[in-house]
Amino acid sequence: MQPALFLIPVTLGETEHRRVLPDYNRDVILHIRHFIVENVRTARRFLKKAAPSVVIDELTFYELNRHTSPEQVSSYLEPLAKGEPVGVVSEAGCPAIADPGAEVVALAQQKGYRVTPLVGPSSLLLALMASGFNGQNFAFHGYLPIEASARAGQIRTLEARVYSENQTQLFIETPYRNGKLLEDIVRVCRATTKLCVAAGITGEDEYIRTRPVKEWAGRLPDLNRIPTLFLLYK
Repeated sequence: MQPALFLIPVTLGETEHRRVLPDYNRDVILHIRHFIVENVRTARRFLKKAAPSVVIDELTFYELNRHTSPEQVSSYLEPLAKGEPVGVVSEAGCPAIADPGAEVVALAQQKGYRVTPLVGPSSLLLALMASGFNGQNFAFHGYLPIEASARAGQIRTLEARVYSENQTQLFIETPYRNGKLLEDIVRVCRATTKLCVAAGITGEDEYIRTRPVKEWAGRLPDLNRIPTLFLLYK
């Protein structure tokens, strides 16, 4: 296998691996001995499920999170300099998409190493696909402000971009605050603005619905602790 930084997608929640990950990913995993991960424990569990024959104790893990220094990140790529492939594994979905993996990918690009993304589930793209909204012009904003007035102002700003730029707006919230954000969207946005709620994507209880804001009033689903994406469009 050619040495490269392989970006290895992870299932969303407890989704069965064969539903969302190609066999090729397993073959790649079996050729890698160095992994850059968000959390060692969950990464080990994922790798063992994805490739049951992998010998976990023969692997080296490098943890990447907000506490990792630039010097540490640079050292994580040393195996590539020796001709050995390195894998990047996030907690869920695709590495480097709303994920700290982007930092190590940027460094690999700067150093001229080959970067190879593997196929797998991206909650952002799956939600956009299922929403019925504009898939040619869209923006993902991550988390909105926690403070109530600032959050309401940001919602109004994003809704304005829907109409002024014909652009789908996507954002997320910490799962235990989903209900409050949904209430704020319904309270702040125009009655005719369309809202898509995409929760538990690829899971057994997947819930994806698109309705005008006025039709969500009084019909809010219980999204407590369920990973959810919110999308606005006209």
